[in-house]
Amino acid sequence: MSALIPGYSPRIGGEITSHVQALAETEETLPPITVHRPSMRVIDGMHRVRSAILRGRQTIQVRYFDGTEQDAFVLAVRLNVTHGLPLTLAERRRAAARIVVSHAQLSDRAIASLTGLSGKTVGEIRKRTAEGAHQPLARVGRDGRTRPLNTELGRRLAAEYLSANPGGSLREVARVAGISPETVRDVRDKLSRGEDPIPVRQRFSPAAEAAKDRTPPAKDEHQGRRSFGSPATVHRMPTDGRSALAALRKDPSLRFTEAGRVLLRLLDPHIMFADRREQLIKDLPEHTLGMLSRAAQQYAASWSEIAVALEERARQAALNPQSSTGIRIS
Repeated sequence: MSALIPGYSPRIGGEITSHVQALAETEETLPPITVHRPSMRVIDGMHRVRSAILRGRQTIQVRYFDGTEQDAFVLAVRLNVTHGLPLTLAERRRAAARIVVSHAQLSDRAIASLTGLSGKTVGEIRKRTAEGAHQPLARVGRDGRTRPLNTELGRRLAAEYLSANPGGSLREVARVAGISPETVRDVRDKLSRGEDPIPVRQRFSPAAEAAKDRTPPAKDEHQGRRSFGSPATVHRMPTDGRSALAALRKDPSLRFTEAGRVLLRLLDPHIMFADRREQLIKDLPEHTLGMLSRAAQQYAASWSEIAVALEERARQAALNPQSSTGIRIS
């Protein structure tokens, strides 16, 4: 108990005394509190902490969270919205105003699902709070997928994917490009007529110019129409482990789920070792090299199996878009 520090509660007025006393008098076993491990600040459960103090307890059950301080606040809001003493409307709106700044990459609906507000309300709060601040060109939705604010980028990706995969279904292309199936249908129809899939009103936006710089349109000599990219430009995922891990750390559907956090923590030391591999191998005691080699081979085989399983699940998800799950915070 003495190691805990109050810190991430979204409540404006602090703990409510009557609720603390009610918890102190209950005979039921209360659930563990949630604590930010790096700082030991309480994310969720200050009423339970105060009630334990009233009971004279020296210890309390804890679940640890290892994310950033910004993510810890988001988790505090999410947990207080879904259980325990509900947050007031003013507290939820105040929390949303903080999150639209610290997590500008989250969509209005994603933040709404975290704060218990409507997407429209969050949109209004974003306009007031983040006015004049830099905003990302894309936002992460409740399902963890990134979608461009200007659909020009998604349309261009869809055009590229259709060029490489003419038989791709609307849902398949929509999943890859981050746009709706109806938008994919419009892109496909325009391509079939030899038209630019990007509407005129979007062609000269900063996002459009950046996309054109990356994938300049080329003439298709066989069909007499424009080609908007090649198979090599369809998937722009980072090719090195460090960049991939940095990109994955920004995904809320990983940061706010237990499975995602565990896997990110497992990947982190592998990236650190890769950076210093040559020197570390050189400094190892010679009598341990054989055993370390065998252990490394076993770990490599295990990660290879994980990679195959992930690829298979990704393939199944592409075939069954309805199976996609939303953001879950544990």
